[in-house]
Amino acid sequence: MKGITNQFTSIEQVTDRYLGSQDAKKQSGTSNVSFAEVLKQKQGVSQSPELKFSKHAAMRMENRKIELSDDQSRRLESGVEKAGEKGIQESLVMVDSLAFIVNIPNKTVVTAMDQAESENNIFTNIDGAVIV
Repeated sequence: MKGITNQFTSIEQVTDRYLGSQDAKKQSGTSNVSFAEVLKQKQGVSQSPELKFSKHAAMRMENRKIELSDDQSRRLESGVEKAGEKGIQESLVMVDSLAFIVNIPNKTVVTAMDQAESENNIFTNIDGAVIV
């Protein structure tokens, strides 16, 4: 078996050659980010899928000529997020004069109506309400 032939004069040279120096890691984009930080970032992305509208809700919105502005959409999504933080399963989310029943775990709007169209302003089968 051949021995090491004085190619290196110090342990730093071996480390730099085979493991790469800290400067080389920084230049290559590798950083000292902890596993927990990477996991939080990845979970944050995967835990906030876009709000979906069921076929029924989409038909109701079309029939009732309900169109959401960008601001109203953001507020609806914010309301759904707040309801989720409180552990609500089926929520009424009020945005201006619009009422949405949302299945929070699935982030799916089940139905939508204008306040003027809701009969007697009675909402059933919900366990929470958010007004945004």
